[in-house]
Amino acid sequence: MKTDQIRGPVLSLFRIVAGLLFVCHGAATIFGVLGGNRGTGHAMAFGTWPGWWAAAIQLIFGTLVLVGLFTRVSALLCSGSMAYAYFMVHMPQGLFPIQNGGEAAAMFCWSFFLITVLGPGAWALDTLIHRARNHQEEAETYAPAPVQA
Repeated sequence: MKTDQIRGPVLSLFRIVAGLLFVCHGAATIFGVLGGNRGTGHAMAFGTWPGWWAAAIQLIFGTLVLVGLFTRVSALLCSGSMAYAYFMVHMPQGLFPIQNGGEAAAMFCWSFFLITVLGPGAWALDTLIHRARNHQEEAETYAPAPVQA
């Protein structure tokens, strides 16, 4: 099996799943859907630091990662927010994720960091935009020169 042929689609699927799961966390916290904030069935109060703002990052930048738009920057912000969550919220409870309940934060942090490094994959708006720009540049490069009289 040639892994080069499936690398782009598999990376895209990984990005889509990670983005979707992140968006679900943000939507649960901000809108009280999908079980609500931490399973309470309720939304978090607007502007509450840091939870509401973290949920806003999850919702907005998770959506951008999901669709593959501004992917690397969005994934880096998502990764950083989860690093903050791990070190500021979970780590004071214990060093290891299994002890402090920070497994999701750690996995999201490293997953989004991986997306930052490897890019969005083949099925992303960033990729479509890049291809369209390159196609347009090629068309302009190979266009016949205007005839001068």
